[in-house]
Amino acid sequence: MSLSVVNPATEKTIAELEEAGVEETDAAVAAARAAFPGWRAVSPSDRARLLRRLATLVEEHSEELARLETRNVGKPIADSRGEVAMVAEVFHFYAGAVDKHHGETIPVTAGIDMTFREPLGVVGLIVPWNFPIAIASWKLGPALACGNTVVLKPAELTPLTALRLAELALEAGIPQGVVNVLVGPGRVVGQRLVEHPDVAKIGFTGSTEVGRGVMQAAAATIKRVTLELGGKSANVIFADADLEQAAAAAPYAVFGNAGQDCCARSRILVERSIYDRFLQRLVDATAAVRVGDPEDESTEMGPLISADQRERVSSYVDGNVVYRGNTPEGGGFWFPCTLVEARSDDRVAREEVFGPVAAVITFEDEADAVRIANDTPYGLSGSIWTENGRRALRVARALEAGVLSVNSNTSVRVATPFGGFKQSGFGRELGMHALEGYSELKNVFVSTD
Repeated sequence: MSLSVVNPATEKTIAELEEAGVEETDAAVAAARAAFPGWRAVSPSDRARLLRRLATLVEEHSEELARLETRNVGKPIADSRGEVAMVAEVFHFYAGAVDKHHGETIPVTAGIDMTFREPLGVVGLIVPWNFPIAIASWKLGPALACGNTVVLKPAELTPLTALRLAELALEAGIPQGVVNVLVGPGRVVGQRLVEHPDVAKIGFTGSTEVGRGVMQAAAATIKRVTLELGGKSANVIFADADLEQAAAAAPYAVFGNAGQDCCARSRILVERSIYDRFLQRLVDATAAVRVGDPEDESTEMGPLISADQRERVSSYVDGNVVYRGNTPEGGGFWFPCTLVEARSDDRVAREEVFGPVAAVITFEDEADAVRIANDTPYGLSGSIWTENGRRALRVARALEAGVLSVNSNTSVRVATPFGGFKQSGFGRELGMHALEGYSELKNVFVSTD
């Protein structure tokens, strides 16, 4: 079957691809399995050299990759450039990590005990449509550094940069069969990868609903799984915060990538005593967000990924709308920046909207803020705005989330672990911690008696 790839800013087809099925998936797994012994045997220094070469090629092709990502995903070109730069940084980081992820010796009686970090084998990497090339690199980097071979399945909506990345991997000298890319539906290709007996591990990023299915299907073969799932993050604004700074940052914590971000701080919790003052600043800052053509250098927010996603997001806007922005006329899956006053039990405040809609909620004091922020099945990220250092630490320890920022809206750094609590998943991407999810720990005892 043929798969049409559409530019969400114009609704025009930009590529036609052949859709993979079960047969192609099995062939890709077989290729990865055949390549595994050779890739595993590559010396750490040579594997690091190949990853550095891939990082350099990403840098050399950065504008090409950024333009491709923008046309396929609809994200502003400035964002795409930043994400491609991160991809290169990820491969540089894991090139440096290859020979630093190692075992240890343990003092024991009558012998020497050693641990080794061994690659798993073939790993299946399933990547979402919101950050296609960035999240692909988060999984590819540690998987390849540990000596695994991979089958990468990008989302059907956004496969183009994954295909180009695989070409660059070959150009870098990474052997044929080590990196395989399959373009096809999750219910076919993804399901087969999860069920395949020769796939040792699945690294999945996507919705919590689909993540449950991945976990269930992986149980049949006791397959290792890393899940980075949904979020409903809180942006907590205390009365002693720098209100100008917090209000200026808050829109970009929700409306970046048109709100299609599992880290989106889409619950803005504001202490009641400053609510009116902060809300006016928030409305003004939201009105300043530049929505338009993603290839325009000044654009800060583009369209949603599809018509279906636009309809889904629209279904959440049924409360007290305090601000609704404008969108370009003509083609494209546009949705305006929207602020809704809400209670913590409203649907818009509890479910992951995955669009440019923020729920603004009041709280009374620190304990109330923590209670509301934790009153969710998710636990991915969040922000705390306060000038009180002791409060910042107290609240950071009390919030049930894997990635928190104080007086900042950022969640992702290449050298630090990323992942969630509760139904936001388990396992960690990025940093040295990610290597643990792509290796087995082996213990060897040598008797000296």
